[in-house]
Amino acid sequence: MRRLSGVSAIVIACLALSGCGFGGKRQSAVAERPSRETTSSVRPMSPVPVADIGAADGEAAALQEALAWAGPVPEPQAFMPAERTAGMPIPSERPVAMLAPENPAIGAEPRGRSRIYSHRFRDAKPINFGKRSPRKLAVHGVDVSRWQGNIDWTKLRTQGANFAYIKATDGGDHLDPMFKKNWRRAKEAGLKRGAYHFFYWCRTAGEQADWFIRNVPREAGALPPVIDVEYNGESSCKRRLSPERVREKMQVFMDKLERHYGQRPIIYTAPDFYRDNLRGAFLSHPFWLRSVAAHPSKVYPGRKWVFWQYSGSGLSHGVDGRIDLNVFHGSEEDWHDWVSPRES
Repeated sequence: MRRLSGVSAIVIACLALSGCGFGGKRQSAVAERPSRETTSSVRPMSPVPVADIGAADGEAAALQEALAWAGPVPEPQAFMPAERTAGMPIPSERPVAMLAPENPAIGAEPRGRSRIYSHRFRDAKPINFGKRSPRKLAVHGVDVSRWQGNIDWTKLRTQGANFAYIKATDGGDHLDPMFKKNWRRAKEAGLKRGAYHFFYWCRTAGEQADWFIRNVPREAGALPPVIDVEYNGESSCKRRLSPERVREKMQVFMDKLERHYGQRPIIYTAPDFYRDNLRGAFLSHPFWLRSVAAHPSKVYPGRKWVFWQYSGSGLSHGVDGRIDLNVFHGSEEDWHDWVSPRES
């Protein structure tokens, strides 16, 4: 009995110290379990990946600049205006001020035509697209958000990321905590980059546009802004609006961005959302289409597109984990012609 009591005491003490090392690992493994979602825009709310976004000693000036990036933080509204769908919850996320210290430039954006790097990405779940493979197109790129953590943009570019779309905002009050850092570093590495907004159907289109405009700089050389419209099973907003109401809200948002940035926004969407809401609509708008199992011509018949997101399981030097892969619809010459008007 005396020996058994000693063992029991040791076990109890071990449990009190987080299971002698394995209890904490189990908890960490559960927290780090990858999402089953197939797009980097749609993830369940969880801690931000470990990233160097804290301010170090002696960086007060950089901190002040970072805090001023998004302006004052609005107070959450307890009740929705009449334009907002009645009774639906407001996203709980609050804006996150960026605290990334300034770092030496990786390299200035080149003057004139930028170099096009050939495709060197790998894919954890490769698809055989046959004769219409995205590999036959010249200009590849990526889209990223907080879920990619710290990115080595120079390595990513040399792997074939000639452009990047960077997650900026959700709804009317959430700023991706890695946006400012990614926005700056992508430019320093010489990528053409643009920002995208994940649209919430339970917030007014006008306030979402205002939030995006408040947080995304209007810069020469930036790619057109993107409105990301897709179904999100993780969202607190569960209502499915009518196609007419969906298109109405999108139009309000896009018109406001076009007036501010001087560029017509690009519409990003996925097959199910497109089928239910967008077939035959917005014929004068450029589209960015998700199609990871077949060529867009089969999934979105008759729809013209500028970008094709052909994989959600890309692998590349410079990024830990998977990344979305995209391609521009055209040749190198077409790409230069498309981006050149945006440089002025």
